[in-house]
Amino acid sequence: MRIADILRNKGTAVTTVPPQTTVRALLTVLAECNIGAVVVSPDGAAISGIVSERDVVRHLDRHGAPLLDRPVTEIMTDRVRTCGPDDHTSSLRADMTEHRIRHMPVVEDDRLVGIVSIGDVVKSEITELATERSHLVDYLQGKY
Repeated sequence: MRIADILRNKGTAVTTVPPQTTVRALLTVLAECNIGAVVVSPDGAAISGIVSERDVVRHLDRHGAPLLDRPVTEIMTDRVRTCGPDDHTSSLRADMTEHRIRHMPVVEDDRLVGIVSIGDVVKSEITELATERSHLVDYLQGKY
């Protein structure tokens, strides 16, 4: 299965925040959208970084409450791994596992076109396995 197949089912909407967004405002966005990470982008298409709930927790532990009024650029990951719509879920799953990444932006022609989570990847692979199983059972039962 390709990443484009996941995006076709889940949609291509990506929540972004501009670089000057405070950590406090970021927390509001994460809570209101019920998501675990956002892409930091000056225009909604270019990627400056990505910031997750884990980033907030780790930095808050080190820096305390004053962190809440600092910009997300101070806690974001600025070397963002991305994938393309034509990438396969199996290679993405391996990459996400190896690098301990839970959210990966999808980029096409240097523009942000979606985001996938490890949960999206696992769900798609489970669906694909269930479909293959069903076809094999039908084949073994002579339904083909």
